[in-house]
Amino acid sequence: MSQKKIFLVIIAISTVSLLLHHGGHFSWPMEAFHLGCPSLRSHPATGLKPKSTNVAFLKTHKTASTTMQNLLFRFAERNNLTVALPVQACSHQFCYPRVFTSHFVHPHTMPPNIITSHMRFNKAELQRLMPNDTIYVTILREPGSMFESLFSYYNQYCQSFKRVPNGSLEAFLEEPWRYYRPDEKDSMYARNTLTFDLGGDKDRPATDVAYARAFVAEVDRVFSLVMIAEYFDESLVLLRHLLSWDLDDILYVKLNMRTLSSKRSLSPGLPSKIRAWNSLDARLYDHFNASLWRQLSALGPACVAREVRLLRRAQDRLMKSCFGEQMPLLRSASQIKNKDLRPWQPIGKVDIVGYDLPVNLSHGFSSQSQELCLKLIMPEVQYTRVLLRSQSLNYRRNYQLRSPQQPRTLQQPIRTVLPRHQAHRSQQAPAGTGSTSTSKPAAGTQVFAGEGMAKRHREKERP
Repeated sequence: MSQKKIFLVIIAISTVSLLLHHGGHFSWPMEAFHLGCPSLRSHPATGLKPKSTNVAFLKTHKTASTTMQNLLFRFAERNNLTVALPVQACSHQFCYPRVFTSHFVHPHTMPPNIITSHMRFNKAELQRLMPNDTIYVTILREPGSMFESLFSYYNQYCQSFKRVPNGSLEAFLEEPWRYYRPDEKDSMYARNTLTFDLGGDKDRPATDVAYARAFVAEVDRVFSLVMIAEYFDESLVLLRHLLSWDLDDILYVKLNMRTLSSKRSLSPGLPSKIRAWNSLDARLYDHFNASLWRQLSALGPACVAREVRLLRRAQDRLMKSCFGEQMPLLRSASQIKNKDLRPWQPIGKVDIVGYDLPVNLSHGFSSQSQELCLKLIMPEVQYTRVLLRSQSLNYRRNYQLRSPQQPRTLQQPIRTVLPRHQAHRSQQAPAGTGSTSTSKPAAGTQVFAGEGMAKRHREKERP
């Protein structure tokens, strides 16, 4: 054997020994050392692209977006970033379904690094609010399952659904124009909800193919990544690469889920009727589902499968560290002892389930690991309040430290000061039951698809 081969063998043996010695800290990156696969990072390394910290995530309805919001909230706290949060009059959303304006953002949360609460998209306003290097991301869901979820979740809020006899989805889809009123309160839940959330015209006729194509193209231009709910983990792999994040940054627990008894299966023929009624949403989904798989193919199927596998293993370890050897059981709100962990419940026969922490972790939450476990399963409404209190407190501290002669300005960055959470290396709140805001959007505000493409949708102010 040549000296060169002997040297390589020694290096290989030493490397394997080192990895085995460190055990847990290197257990998940080992599979990423395959030729042609980008390696996963557990710690920042010199020479690598820094993490992107300016992110605008459009939180769409009934698309696993609450799970994504929780992930972004936790990333912001770990990295001492500012999250734009709604003013009190808007509750936990940016006065949805009003077109977004910066007036809806709480002044103690400006200027922001991240924005992720429900809004109706307005590109011009967001570009004025967010840093120039902000990366725009959103998520879509297959129209059939999404519309079933909307019909179930908002059955007692959306008048178009509420007037249907016996709450029958089949009856609604048989004659949708019999029940649907385009301009009434909460009508956006009854037709092309994704299009509406993205700032488009939900009632543009399906025959207007030019509008549909232009709208999809505009979404494609603005958003660097459009995730797909049915392929959530694969979408997170693309997000991780887009933002240069670590594996720990994309760990999550599913939130804002319905019980099985609250779901209904779609009878044959209903999916096609749903797609026809929500033709713009269907076109969006088809386009970006295909786009997602092109991006995954470019990254490499073997690499994607490996990262998904590593992500799920890391999540299993994190869950066990929070909940013990037994994986957590989903519980109804009445069974959850900690009120901060009780998910909001819509009116009607819909049960939203959540989690509870074990008794040994239900008091104190003084350590970083305990706080991580709490935030990991905290519902949207409660987490938004906690984050706003934290950022407001920090804002007031910063303001008191300013010189008396220094004028008050919102250009001074406001940072949260919560401790960084380190995940173990070895291992929806209401989505828009309505805003109580009576504030009006700024003059000249345009809908996203707008810019000459969509007519301004007339919306009634919520009472």
